[in-house]
Amino acid sequence: MTQAIRKLVLLGTGLIAGSFSLALKRARLVQEVVGVGRNAANLTRAIELRVIDVASHDPAQAVQGADLVFLGTPVGQMGALMAQIAPHLSAHCIVTDGGSTKQDVCDLYRQYLPLQLSNCVPGHPIAGSDLSGASAATYGLYEGRRVVLTPLPETTAQSLALVRELWQACGAIVYEMDALTHDGVFAAVSHVPHLVSFAYMNAVLAKDNSAQCLDFAGTGFRDFTRIAGSHPDMWRDITLANQSAILADLKSNVTQLQALIDLIEQGNANELTAYINQASQARSAWGKKRSNQ
Repeated sequence: MTQAIRKLVLLGTGLIAGSFSLALKRARLVQEVVGVGRNAANLTRAIELRVIDVASHDPAQAVQGADLVFLGTPVGQMGALMAQIAPHLSAHCIVTDGGSTKQDVCDLYRQYLPLQLSNCVPGHPIAGSDLSGASAATYGLYEGRRVVLTPLPETTAQSLALVRELWQACGAIVYEMDALTHDGVFAAVSHVPHLVSFAYMNAVLAKDNSAQCLDFAGTGFRDFTRIAGSHPDMWRDITLANQSAILADLKSNVTQLQALIDLIEQGNANELTAYINQASQARSAWGKKRSNQ
């Protein structure tokens, strides 16, 4: 039976951390949730929606006596928060996070929480929304979704097991991998797609008739550019944090675009068809596999 959490502290009270809280509340696995943030209106809304029970603007004070601390901020803010809470964590407190990159976050744990490493469990829930803030939090966000844990060598089996069980109680499917592998995988399937979408959107905006183009844009444009509406600060932090893997995959995309340009310039209909067909079949097969899961 999963151990109940007496006091959960959310450092950052938005979609990811808030949905984690709501799911644990529904599972009756947490007694008190303290939400920490700088936006008073968001914290007030979090209390109204019962995402949290208590609001605080002081991370150091909030984590005192906590059993579990969840870092739900963009990765660029995590180091400063870890530094603030380090002297105030109890010996048994587990610290985990929802950061989209893991090598940099693992380094932050080592830098700022060197005495608590046995209780540190880096993680990444593969779920999200175009919405943000406490109002976006939902009970079912993690149902059937994947969560990747990238434990440190020092992470105890007990700490890892508890965090795994809590995510499973949220309805998530939990995987483990090392931080380097994680960052390489998500550079390819998450980080670079966002950056390509940003680049494409800016290319359209750079056209002399961009307003006219946007006026006639349809469902293909909508689907391709949906993620271009993502939060700028968050994606800046992710890009700089996972710079090496992202650059490698961006350069691979440039290579593919150049190959496509060459085929079009050559007017090579057969090879162009084969090029498109390879991608089309792979995408269709992936879509069918995911719809059956």
